[in-house]
Amino acid sequence: MPIWRDSVPLEVLQQRSQSTLVSHLGIEFIEVGDDYLKARMPVDARTHQPARMLHGGASVALAETLASWAATFVVDREKNHCVGLEINANHVRAIGSGWVIGTARPLHLGRSTQIWEVRITDESDRLVCISRVTMAVLATANRYGNP
Repeated sequence: MPIWRDSVPLEVLQQRSQSTLVSHLGIEFIEVGDDYLKARMPVDARTHQPARMLHGGASVALAETLASWAATFVVDREKNHCVGLEINANHVRAIGSGWVIGTARPLHLGRSTQIWEVRITDESDRLVCISRVTMAVLATANRYGNP
């Protein structure tokens, strides 16, 4: 059974991400399933650290991007919005080129918080990074201090 409140249009995610960190890093949304959202990110000059390996911060940006968009499509967007509360990441494999693929799946979908696990693998499905992202679910009426 799908976890999504309504459809998750990948083309809309891609469009809404233009001119942001997401597009600067080359992140592309590639798949949505009943309980996951998937994107890929190039391992190139945009995402390298000075040693020419994938920067850990780029992996964290991919994880936060996936968890944030996934969280958004689980809640009633007329009443709630989601913001990142906490993120951690364990970097387990170095990679210097190609693509990494991130897959976000929920561990907890509560009324006030959500917890997402994001597995980032290389093109051979070897684990590169594992991340856990906690999202706060906030009332939209309180967004930006509006009543």
